[in-house]
Amino acid sequence: MKRLWNAICQHIVAPTQLSSDQFPRLLAPFNRSPQLRRHAAAVIIARVQLICALFAVLVPLWAVVDLLVFEWPVAWPLVLMRLASAAVFAALAWPRGISMERPYLQAMAMLITMMLVPPLFYLASLQVIDVSQLTGWPRLVGELYGFMPTVVLGGLAIFPLTALEALLLSLPAIAMAVFGMAASGLEFSLQQHGAALWFMLLMLGVAMFSGMSQTHYMESLVHKAMTDPLTGAFSRRSGAEALELMFRLSSMSSRPLTVVFFDLDHFKAINDGYGHDAGDQALIALVQTLRGILRRGDVLARWGGEEFVAVLPDMPVAQVPAFLSRLRAAGLGIRPDGKPLTASIGVAESLVDGVGDWAKLVDLADQRMYRAKHEGRDRAVLPDGAVIGFSAA
Repeated sequence: MKRLWNAICQHIVAPTQLSSDQFPRLLAPFNRSPQLRRHAAAVIIARVQLICALFAVLVPLWAVVDLLVFEWPVAWPLVLMRLASAAVFAALAWPRGISMERPYLQAMAMLITMMLVPPLFYLASLQVIDVSQLTGWPRLVGELYGFMPTVVLGGLAIFPLTALEALLLSLPAIAMAVFGMAASGLEFSLQQHGAALWFMLLMLGVAMFSGMSQTHYMESLVHKAMTDPLTGAFSRRSGAEALELMFRLSSMSSRPLTVVFFDLDHFKAINDGYGHDAGDQALIALVQTLRGILRRGDVLARWGGEEFVAVLPDMPVAQVPAFLSRLRAAGLGIRPDGKPLTASIGVAESLVDGVGDWAKLVDLADQRMYRAKHEGRDRAVLPDGAVIGFSAA
């Protein structure tokens, strides 16, 4: 089954291979990185706003059909409901920024609100229109309203959603459709409504597959755009974006944010003496070591050449020596000549250093890294000026 799924994703969905760790993230929205969640939120919000902008114009225009087809006692309530629906769509389409703290929650709230409008309009129309008593054009238009929940299920297909998200978002529309079928004046039965229910489930399946394929493709593109192809660490651009976001969040909550700047010692000698492949292996070894020590919410970015920046949220400067001790115990890797890799390290912490922006925080860590390099390398300089020598310890 898994092999079949990989083949589908590779040849139909997107020209990228589906890895074993990606498959669970297509089924449920767990274990996503904050960067991927924020990107998915931005896509969902943009598409919700576009659809709502269109509906805010088209929904009131359909009132002309209601006025032409139905008698006034029926048409005017429908017109008022359309104006109310258009107001909701216009509010959702109004330009707004993405939440810094919970962007995905904001996106889901907007999507759910948009999806509830058509089914609720359908249920409200049942209080005004008795389809069983109508004939001709009024009956046709009244029956068209019954497809609103199904249209909602089809609309899910344009959003990058996991299978679980698509299923949960579809349940209100399906429940309202079933309630409307039972309250429409016709006897509810599989013979009477089975075709409509089957079509809704078919649309749900299409929406789930489309959402999963979009999620897979989006994750692949985001990963390629955000990571350094050699080491797998964040690129400088994506690292700066993550650092800016994390600095804002830490400033809002008055919590510490620590930046650790690494520069491999005598890296040029490795490239000159053993070739660039050996230098690449040294960089990869450093990243693998750091990943084994960093926490789940930490960020590691390749800042340039042999320079790396680790961003450690909620780590006060008092905990940095313990972090460096774990790093010293793990080692940074082995040089081609058999000697251990060493690095010059500078540390900066937002609260202790009292900086007002993330760029200044990185600059302070960079300055302290150069101080460590000038004082003999293979050591770390902390915000209070203390120096931790690795080999000496």
